[in-house]
Parts: sequence; structure tokens; C-alpha cells
Amino acid sequence: MLLDEPGHCTDSRRIPSRPGRFARADFDGRHVALHREHPCSSCMNISAVLLAGGESRRMGREKATLLFGGNPLWQTQIDLLRKLEPVELLVSARTDPSWRPADVKFVSDKLPSRGPLSGLIASLGGIRTSYLLALAIDMPLMSETYLRFICDQREPGRGVLPMIGHCAEPLAAIYPVDAQVDLVAALSEFEFSLQRVTKKLVETGKLKVFSVTEVDRKFFQNLNEPADLA
Repeated sequence: MLLDEPGHCTDSRRIPSRPGRFARADFDGRHVALHREHPCSSCMNISAVLLAGGESRRMGREKATLLFGGNPLWQTQIDLLRKLEPVELLVSARTDPSWRPADVKFVSDKLPSRGPLSGLIASLGGIRTSYLLALAIDMPLMSETYLRFICDQREPGRGVLPMIGHCAEPLAAIYPVDAQVDLVAALSEFEFSLQRVTKKLVETGKLKVFSVTEVDRKFFQNLNEPADLA
């Protein structure tokens, strides 16, 4: 989990020093043939949202404008989502960010904001498609090819939830639009943990899980503290 949500599972997946220009290469090389065979990826008929509503308490400053690899995080992640050619591209945050491109729709977190849960609820309520691909602002090692791989796991009526061990990765996942009902119910019951909320979505058949391989776990590493930028 990311974006300062309590009860997350990813402290062990912080980005190591100088994560490298090569971080995205392994998966892209191993799976490029798959996507040449299927050039019309299923990512093209979904909506996509960049989740940028975290308070950045541990980082001490807004993550979106942090430089990583020479570019601000928001630009890296927006450019990545654009490559998927989604039907629409959104950014979810507490307030409309000054860096938001004009062609990207702003979705305000439902108040009072409860972190990424609020962002997902607001985004699912405003999309034109049946599926939403969510990506966190602080996951800069994610690759286009791996996101397309996630898209290809989707089944009719079911979203996709990557799993690393027993921990879900709900901020690099696909949600069916009718999952909003479950998320709203969780919010009304003061259940703010996406780990528990997504577990219920899996149990009701709205999310399909798949296990992230050891070599591909690097895509889910995130920036939490200033030391992660060293």
C-alpha cells in the first residue's frame, strides 16, 4: 500500500538507492513478444486515474513535484498512463493541483478525505467506462508493459488485484465500476484499509487476484521518505 495509508504492506519495498535506469527492462524484455501478438491491449477501453491525494507525512513535502530520474513524479506517471491510451485520464487529489495538464480531468477526493479510498470512490463515480485503472503517484518504477500485463488479466465484470505474498497492491490495480458501492459502504462503516476492503471485493468476485513474481516486485516499490531519493 502507498500514499501514507495506515496498515500498509510495502515498507519492505522501498526504492533502493539509485534504483537504476534498468529497473523496467527485465519485464519489458520478457513480455514484449506477448504484446506484439496482442497490440490492441485491453487497457485501451478503460479509464485511468493517477492517485495523488496523500499527505506525504513521511516525505515531508508534496510527492508529485519530487524529481525522480530528472522529471517530477507527476509527469513520469501521467506520461506512463498516456501510453496506455485510456478512454479518459483523471487525477485524484485533495485540491486541484497546479501541475495538472489541461486534458486531464480533476477528481476531488470525497470529504472528509480518507486517503486512497476516497480517491477511488470519487474516480469510480465519474468515469465513462466500466473499469478504472488506478496508479499511485509514488510508484515510479512501474512500466507500461507491466500495466498492460495487468490489463490483460481482466475478466468480464472483474477487476484485477496484484498480490505480493499476502499483501494486496490496490494502488496499481483495476476496479470494475460497480465496486464503488462496496467502497462507499466501507467508508460509511469507517473501514479505511484498502487491504481489508479489497479482500472483500475478491470474496464477492469483483476482483481477480494474481501473484506478482519475485523479479517483478520492483515495479511496486514506492517513495516514502527523503532517503528513498538518494
